[in-house]
Amino acid sequence: MGMPKESQFHVLAVDDSLIDRKLIERLLKISSIQVTTVDSGSKALQFLGLHENEQTNPDHPSVSPKSHQEVEVNLIITDYCMPEMTGYELLKKVKESSSLRNIPVVIMSSENVPSRVNSCLEEGAEEFFLKPVRLSDVNKLVPHMMKTITRPKDIIQNQKQDEEEEQQNEEAESQTTEVVQSQEVQVQPQQVQPPINNNNNYNNNIMNYKVIEEGLGVGEDGARHSRYSGLAVA
Repeated sequence: MGMPKESQFHVLAVDDSLIDRKLIERLLKISSIQVTTVDSGSKALQFLGLHENEQTNPDHPSVSPKSHQEVEVNLIITDYCMPEMTGYELLKKVKESSSLRNIPVVIMSSENVPSRVNSCLEEGAEEFFLKPVRLSDVNKLVPHMMKTITRPKDIIQNQKQDEEEEQQNEEAESQTTEVVQSQEVQVQPQQVQPPINNNNNYNNNIMNYKVIEEGLGVGEDGARHSRYSGLAVA
C-alpha cells in the first residue's frame, strides 16, 4: 500500500502507553504514512498549536520528528484512557477549535464500553477502534485522511467563495424574475355581451303590429274599419 512521498499522509498518534505508541507507529509506517507520536492530550494540543503558552521539557521532547509549524496533520488517533486529559476531552477540544475541527479524529481503547463509543461518535469521532490496533484498522483511516489531503485549505476557501457567488447569482436571478413578473401586462378578461333577448324583440314587434292595427282599424274578424268617421279606407 505504498504512496508517493509528496502525497504522504501525516497522522498524530496520542497514547500514554509506550508500547501502544510503538505499535501504532509501526503499523502506520508500514502503510507509508508519516506519524508523529505524543504521550498526552496536552502535548497533542501543543503540537497542533492550540496552546498559547507552550511548555516543552528539553529532556523529554513532546513531539517528533518535526514541529507543528512544518507539517500538516491529516488525522489524529488517540487513546481514550489517559491521565490529565482523556481522548474524549481531546476530541472535544479539537472539534471546538475553528482551525482544527476539520481534522478527523479516531479513538482507540482496550475497553469496549458502548456508552463510551456512542459518546465519542456523537462528539465527532470518525472511528472507534479496540486495542490492539491491527493493520486492517489502519487501512480504514485512509478514506478519512483523503478528505483533508484532496481538499487543501486554498481549495476549500475557493469552493466557499464559489458557493457564495452561486448563491448571490441565484438570489439576483430570483429578484429579476419577480420584477419581470410584476411588470407583465395584465390581460383583462374579455367582456361578453349579454345575448339578445329574442322574446323582448318578439314582444316589441307584436306591440308595434297592434298599434298599426289600431291605426288602421283592423277588427278581430280581419276586416279593416276606419277609426275616423267619414273617411274611406283604401
